Amino acid sequence: MRKQDALAYLTAEEMATADREAIEHYGIDVIALMENAGVATAQLSRRMLGGDVKGLRVHCLVGRGNNGGDGLVAARHLHNWGADVRVILAGERSDLRDVPARQMAIVDKMGIPVSNPGAGLGGANLLVDALLGYGSKGSPREPISGTIKGANESKVPVLAVDIPSGLDATTGEPGDPTIAAKATVTFGLPKTGLLNPKARSYVGELYLADISMPSEIYSTYSVMTSPFSGGSLVRIW
Repeated sequence: MRKQDALAYLTAEEMATADREAIEHYGIDVIALMENAGVATAQLSRRMLGGDVKGLRVHCLVGRGNNGGDGLVAARHLHNWGADVRVILAGERSDLRDVPARQMAIVDKMGIPVSNPGAGLGGANLLVDALLGYGSKGSPREPISGTIKGANESKVPVLAVDIPSGLDATTGEPGDPTIAAKATVTFGLPKTGLLNPKARSYVGELYLADISMPSEIYSTYSVMTSPFSGGSLVRIW
């Protein structure tokens, strides 16, 4: 853990402990945390697109884990708000973990198109990077690595979900490749890797989102009870 500007920055291991405490001790279901994370992602997406997403095209790039589930929730809400949303699944449906698979089932019932990265990423107004979460280590492998390269080559602005895919959440060392985001929305508490100067060009603008983690958890790590007294989405830099 590191402290900066009255915030605690957690390692990936410390963040996993905080998540487990929220789920196991306080009884906040992972589905609730995922829903809140996805809503925050959709809200920042809307802000990045000028405040009205109607008719604008958003591609949500999703992996098999809970980070991908966050992206699927964001896809649902952006679709409801009138955006032209497409889910780009980097992998096989059979590889999706249980909770993201449930989110994918909702997306399917809503009629949101789902395709693979080979369909191309051009023509979008925004890409949502929900490929890899804070627990990922090492350089991404296919099909994630090719999807990251395609996103970076597209020159479409990217919003990274929790951490830019390919960036080590603890050390801030970029993998080969790593998403170069215009903005990143991180959840719960920011991660120590975001403080690494090498990470800044990949992170872009950094926002911290309230996903309903109890204030008692914040007091465990931070000098503040909660950073959200002024709003549920806080810009850090």
